[in-house]
Amino acid sequence: MLPSTGNDNTARNEDTEVQQSLIHGMGLFALRTFEPSEVILRWDLSRLMPKDEFALLSLAEQHYTHPFDENRLILVQPPERFVNHSCNNNTAVRNFCDVAIRRISPGEEITSSYSSDGSGSKFVCSCGSGNCRGRVD
Repeated sequence: MLPSTGNDNTARNEDTEVQQSLIHGMGLFALRTFEPSEVILRWDLSRLMPKDEFALLSLAEQHYTHPFDENRLILVQPPERFVNHSCNNNTAVRNFCDVAIRRISPGEEITSSYSSDGSGSKFVCSCGSGNCRGRVD
């Protein structure tokens, strides 16, 4: 079984910071301007696990998994685990990186579309954007 990474809400680097989110719980926020096509985060791929070990994770940790390949999952680490979904997302996942798809200003929450990031997430959406679809599938 994988050890828990705990509840690290202090994840920060020189470009981003985890803060309280209006979308959901904690979110990741820009501390500087990001331009379109700029890589904001490169995912930590050190926590790969076989899919059949998913049930061994706590319910909280299960929320932070993402498919890696046919047989393995990534246990997403801080700070990338705090990128919330928005129907008006400002990043896209490309090769396990969050890449800006438009200009992101300092103080803006960094968001992704869970509908198109390959996660397979399904839930009722409450992102609050003007174009909210109400569901993520």
